[in-house]
Amino acid sequence: MSAAGIRGLALVGMPGGGKSTVGRQLAKRLGWTFADSDVLIEKRLGSSIRAFFEREGEKAFREIESTVIDELTKSQGLVIATGGGALLRADSRERLHQRYRVVYLHSSPEELFRRLRHDSSRPLLQVADPLAKLRELYQERDPLYRQVAHFTVETGRPSVGALVNNVLMQLELAGEIDPGLALSPVDPFIPSREG
Repeated sequence: MSAAGIRGLALVGMPGGGKSTVGRQLAKRLGWTFADSDVLIEKRLGSSIRAFFEREGEKAFREIESTVIDELTKSQGLVIATGGGALLRADSRERLHQRYRVVYLHSSPEELFRRLRHDSSRPLLQVADPLAKLRELYQERDPLYRQVAHFTVETGRPSVGALVNNVLMQLELAGEIDPGLALSPVDPFIPSREG
């Protein structure tokens, strides 16, 4: 199978939107390597993002995140799951859009809240009104995701396999990958954390 002229694929979207889970399956189908930018950042920091955020602040974190995005997008044959706030910096938006094909996994705040309401590992949900916080983040970030994305996929309630097929179908219709790749079987659902 071939991925014509694509250097790599980046998934963007809100926290809990399925970037890591879908990204792993896309990488398998394309025969590429999967990279979760948040996991790489935590390895580099030697601590959790949450702990670094509390200790050093958001500005310092976004600097490191921008460097990691820059390094990743210089590679070929990668599927990157970006952190939910990775597009807050203009340089990261520009690098992703120019170097990779970007897919926005779009989820409404209400859908995200339904998926994440029992998740105690996400700092952004540890507030008095998590749905209001998700709506606030969505208002700020949705225009940035749309600005950078070459393709948008509605997540809704389809299976991971259906989402992967939808992404591959859009890439196939755009002439980015060989025909027929979107019809391949997908591995079963593997839960994962995304940011």
